[in-house]
Amino acid sequence: MDENSIVVTDLTKKFKHFTAVDKVSFSVKKGEIFGFLGANGAGKTTTIRMLCGLLLPTSGSAKIVGYDVINQSKEIKKHIGYMSQKFSLYEDLTVMENMELFGTIYGMEKKKLHQKMLSIIARLQMRDYAKTRVSNLPLGRKQKLMFATAILHDPDVVFLDEPTSGVDPIVRRDFWNMIYETAERGVSILVTTHYMDEAEYCNRLCIMENGQIKIIGNPSELKSQTGSENMNEVFQKIINR
Repeated sequence: MDENSIVVTDLTKKFKHFTAVDKVSFSVKKGEIFGFLGANGAGKTTTIRMLCGLLLPTSGSAKIVGYDVINQSKEIKKHIGYMSQKFSLYEDLTVMENMELFGTIYGMEKKKLHQKMLSIIARLQMRDYAKTRVSNLPLGRKQKLMFATAILHDPDVVFLDEPTSGVDPIVRRDFWNMIYETAERGVSILVTTHYMDEAEYCNRLCIMENGQIKIIGNPSELKSQTGSENMNEVFQKIINR
């Protein structure tokens, strides 16, 4: 069986005369945390939307756990979790109501869903918030709840689009602990970020600019290749080439 959960070959997306993603190729192994690093407009979100089956590629190919993103997008959606940049839970529903709704959408069996909900509430230390409307939650708890909801149905691959944007460093660290726990269960994680310190947490990552991948490797390799002490230096040297 293929050890890669994601295989992308020359994936391209054009909007009229603008090329948002330009012949991108990479693969992500099972249980790997793969980072997309780049400024706003680099093409990270557009790439993720194509891999999730939300946007049709102009050309190229991509497979998620063996399913083709162009012809089998319905099957792909059963095997992935997705956390978008924008808050996607229902603000007027409680924490438990949101999880129950999404679990039902994912087609989860009722008993399993209930057990999973209780487990998540305990993991997030949110027993006191279980019946709280999501609109009344602090931002950090909202972000962690979004991630927990994205993995509610035990997907093979999870896409996280700038998941820690706007939250404080302590919440970010706890969020990354959740990411590590998920990857250790064999789930592949593709995460976009513009925080240079978060790039260090990835097993491998790529730097994107103007829709193209400029370099791929693990953080140590990239620092060695560019003669840099940290990922911020790596990023500046690659982008300013």
